[in-house]
Amino acid sequence: MRAKINNFEIDLSRPIDISIPLTNTDENPIAWYIEKPSIEPVVFGDWIGKVSEGKSSTNFNNIFFNPHGHGTHTECLGHITNDFYSINQSLKQFFFFAKLITIEPEKIGEDFVITKEQVSASLNEKTEALIIRTLPNQKEKKSRKYSNTNPPYLSEHAAIFIRESEIQHLLIDLPSVDKEHDEGKLLAHKAFWNVKDTVNLNQDARLNATITEMIYVPDEIEDGNYILNLQIVSFENDASPSKPILYKIADFSPEVSE
Repeated sequence: MRAKINNFEIDLSRPIDISIPLTNTDENPIAWYIEKPSIEPVVFGDWIGKVSEGKSSTNFNNIFFNPHGHGTHTECLGHITNDFYSINQSLKQFFFFAKLITIEPEKIGEDFVITKEQVSASLNEKTEALIIRTLPNQKEKKSRKYSNTNPPYLSEHAAIFIRESEIQHLLIDLPSVDKEHDEGKLLAHKAFWNVKDTVNLNQDARLNATITEMIYVPDEIEDGNYILNLQIVSFENDASPSKPILYKIADFSPEVSE
């Protein structure tokens, strides 16, 4: 099935899924010092909500997980604010023009950092969403245990540049845009959302901008322009597990609203 809008065309029958599935196995990625997710049948006395156990006509599981630590998730500025803001209220549109770029973070001291210069060199046109794939791009990203490994992160200046480029949605294949141990500064989060005070939120903070972390973009997906379908669960929470889907564009010439 194809869709044609103005001067570009996408094939809806060929989605490119860049999310990481959530499982209750050791293959699930983990960040932020927590255990793997739990997916277990409900138990009432000797009744077990699992068909293969012979005591139920349905599979009836409880799922315990953390959106931030257990896989692909999309978050709003409520992740860092004193007041409650929900991703379900912040994200109201789901299709966007997107640019995929690949960057090898620079070694700065003991860290590997995505710099403003690297982002600006790859971002030469206006777009609504930016997807950053980092090198090296091992398949182990889909099951990596990130806690206490000091993963690469986005510099504050890079985050400011992305915000000033009017990008509303940032997607990255790392557990966080910020340094793992940063004394709670959260410089890149604050810069991207333009949050100057987490207790008394400034009026020009970006309430509808989102950050999606822990994606995985296979090597065979080329850098370039796509249509992004950013799918979330309707959680009234600062973050939700998400399923970002890309579609190739036959002819790209976006008319992004000012």
